[in-house]
Amino acid sequence: MILVTVYSYPPENREAVQARFKESKGDPPPAGIKLLGRWFAVGGGKGVHACECDDPIAFAKWAQKWSDLIAIEIYPVLDDDGVAKLLA
Repeated sequence: MILVTVYSYPPENREAVQARFKESKGDPPPAGIKLLGRWFAVGGGKGVHACECDDPIAFAKWAQKWSDLIAIEIYPVLDDDGVAKLLA
């Protein structure tokens, strides 16, 4: 399953978010989660991740580590092949 995570954080959390990101060396995903890409808004405060994962619990635990600083939205998504199957 492909999951897209959209996150944002308020300006007052900027320093804490950046410090945690540096400390965790970019917070790589745990075993069982393949990071497909990660993008950060140029103006700061927002970003997007795309991951492949078949274990929603592992993914939720990874996201939970950040929930004290950022708002997280997680969406399961389909690629073109998945949509074609859905519409067939």
